[in-house]
Amino acid sequence: MAKSKRLFLKSKRSFRRRLPPIQSGDRIDYRNMSLISRFISEQGKILSRRVNRLTLKQQRSITIAIKQARILSLLPFLNNEKQFERTESTSRTTGLRTRNK
Repeated sequence: MAKSKRLFLKSKRSFRRRLPPIQSGDRIDYRNMSLISRFISEQGKILSRRVNRLTLKQQRSITIAIKQARILSLLPFLNNEKQFERTESTSRTTGLRTRNK
């Protein structure tokens, strides 16, 4: 009986409590680029609430601030580092015959 009770007890591990990413003095605003850029991935996507460790109210205001900054061109909609280049110019008329009059 004593062994079966031990299996259900949780281990008492000490864990380091993480600090909240947004301090009480930080103002969530579209102009606060240093704060907003912490919640955007490398591709320019808004990170989820679980990854950010934010409350629901904070995540909503961060999302609105990021969208406002994108509309005002303070942030890019996409952050593509690869620039697509065309090595050959492929036009639609290359296979067509030209008419001689």
